Amino acid sequence: MAETGGNRLNFRMTRFFTPAVLLAVLVSLSGCAGVPTEKSPVALNHWPAANDPQLIGRKVAHNFLARKLAVNKAGFIIYPEICAGFGSLRFAAATGDTNLEQRLFKRYAGWLTPAGQETISKTQHVDMHVLGVVPLEIYLLNGDTQFRDLGLSKADEQWADPLPSGLTKETRWWVDDAFMIGSLQIQAYRATHDAKYADHVATQLAAYLDRLQESNGLFHHGPEAPFYWGRGNGWVAAALAEVLQSLPPEHPQYARLMDGYRKMMAGLKQVQAPSGLWHQLLDDPASWEETSGSGMFTYAMIIGVKQGWLDAATYGDVARRAWLALSGKVDDAGNLHDICVGTNQSKDKQFYLDRPRSIGDLHGEAPVLWCAWALVQPPR
Repeated sequence: MAETGGNRLNFRMTRFFTPAVLLAVLVSLSGCAGVPTEKSPVALNHWPAANDPQLIGRKVAHNFLARKLAVNKAGFIIYPEICAGFGSLRFAAATGDTNLEQRLFKRYAGWLTPAGQETISKTQHVDMHVLGVVPLEIYLLNGDTQFRDLGLSKADEQWADPLPSGLTKETRWWVDDAFMIGSLQIQAYRATHDAKYADHVATQLAAYLDRLQESNGLFHHGPEAPFYWGRGNGWVAAALAEVLQSLPPEHPQYARLMDGYRKMMAGLKQVQAPSGLWHQLLDDPASWEETSGSGMFTYAMIIGVKQGWLDAATYGDVARRAWLALSGKVDDAGNLHDICVGTNQSKDKQFYLDRPRSIGDLHGEAPVLWCAWALVQPPR
C-alpha cells in the first residue's frame, strides 16, 4: 500500500536541510510571499500587485488544471503536460495550497491504473521518458511509493544499455534533450539519493556543454540548425539551473556544469531586449519577442540569484525586469501570450522567424509556473 496521509509533511520537509531554510519554508507556506531571505535580494521581492508571483502562479495553475491531460494523436502523454504538471505541483506545495495540490494528485492518479498505463508511451525516447518527473515529484511531496516506482522505471529505462561513453542511448545532441534527460535524472537522485543518477545527469550535461556551447555562452538549436533559437536555449538554461540545485558540489562534474551555467547566463544578459524579454532568435533584435524561452531564462536566473551563484545586484535586476515583462503577458484567464509553437530544426533562418505565435501553449505556461515557484520558494 502506498505511504500517504500522515507522512506527507515529513517527506516534504526532508527536501530542506537547515533550520534557517526550514523557517523560510514555513514563512512561504503561511502565504507571506515576497519576504526576503538571506539569498533573496530585494530585486526579487516587493512586486506590483499585478505581477505578484502567487497571483500569477494561481492563475496559470488553475488554467492548466481546467484542461484535459495533454496527449498526442496516439493518445500518449506528451512532455508539455509533464513540464506544466511539475511546475503546478511545486507551486502548490510552496504556497501551501492543499486544495490545488490534491487536485493535481487526482489528475495523475489514473497513471497507477491499467487504463492509465495505456496513456504512457513505451517508446525509448527522451520526450517520452521525461514523464517520470511528475510521479517522482508526487512521491517527494507525499511519499507515495507507487509513484516513486513509476518515475524510477522511466529514469532507469533511459539508461538501459548506455553508450560506451556513459551517455544514454537517447543522446541526439539536440539542446532540448538537456532538460528532458536532466530533469528526470536529477529527480531520480532527489527521490533516492543514489549516486548513479547524479552521475548520469552530470556526465550527460557536461558532454552537451563540451560539444554544443558556443564561445558566447549560447547554443545552436541542434546539428541541423546553426541558429540561437530562444526556447532551445531555454531548455538548456532550465536544465542547468534544475540540476545544480541538487547535484552535490563535490561531484567531479559540478564545477564544469556551474562554469557552463554562468557562461550562459552572461551570454543571455547581453542579448536581453529592453522590454525584459528575449527574442525568438536571441542574436537577432529584429525577431519577435518570445515568452517560452524568456520564461526559462527568467527561471534559470531567479534560481541563480537566490542560490548565490550569480551576482545579486546585476542578475537580480535582469531577472526582475524579465519577470515583470513575462508576467505582464499573462491574461486574466491565465493564458500566456506570444509563445512559439512546437518547432523542429531547420537550416532556414526564415523558418524560425515565421513560426506562429500561440496563446496558452503549455510550452510557455510551464516556465511561468517554474518562475512563480522559484520566486516564492526558498533555495533547496
